[in-house]
Amino acid sequence: MREVFHQSLEDVQSRLVEIAELVTEAIDKATRAFGTSDVALAEEVIEADQTIDDKAIALDELAIQILARQQPVARDLRIVVAALRVSASLERMGDIAEHIAQLTRMRFPERAIPKGLKGTFTKMGELDVEVAKTLTELLRTEDLSYLETLRTLDDKVDDHHLAVFEKVLSENWQGEAGATVDATLASRYLERFADHAVSVAKKVAYLATGDWTPDTDTIAVIIAEGESVDGTE
Repeated sequence: MREVFHQSLEDVQSRLVEIAELVTEAIDKATRAFGTSDVALAEEVIEADQTIDDKAIALDELAIQILARQQPVARDLRIVVAALRVSASLERMGDIAEHIAQLTRMRFPERAIPKGLKGTFTKMGELDVEVAKTLTELLRTEDLSYLETLRTLDDKVDDHHLAVFEKVLSENWQGEAGATVDATLASRYLERFADHAVSVAKKVAYLATGDWTPDTDTIAVIIAEGESVDGTE
């Protein structure tokens, strides 16, 4: 029975990785569609979002079954509770990719990126894709060294997000109302995507430490000791 239980926990992790991979694909396609006005690619993202939603629901149902049947305690309970929260964040990240794709479709055949901001949005898109890839590896390997990478990427996304707002609020901004709305919405979506990834990373840190807000020294010790989330070397 215990072996079956641990197999179920491994299934939870593998499903989280699978969803993260789908989210990575979604944000990659969404940002490329947004940058090139590729409505066909945008449609792929919109249609695929249902798959992410379905897999998140299935994972939640599995986690609830584990709670009901196995009544886990201590770290096992943390794994299941964290999985439910991570699933919700990943599902939301998929929704954000869909929103970006919808902006592309809404403005087609015109470009959704306002004039003068293409470079900024291209970079933000590349950073979000890197965020998603890094998060997937964190979930796959449970290597806490990825936490700092995610924080650094998130800070860079925040800087570009601020640059967008400074641009549209400047006296030199000549964009129409629609362009201003598109720029602020898209920038906010991209910024929130990275925020959700950092939130997921904190949940993984919680699994390793039992603390929702572990200090950097605690994380550094775990990394230095070469421990995985389950405490094995």
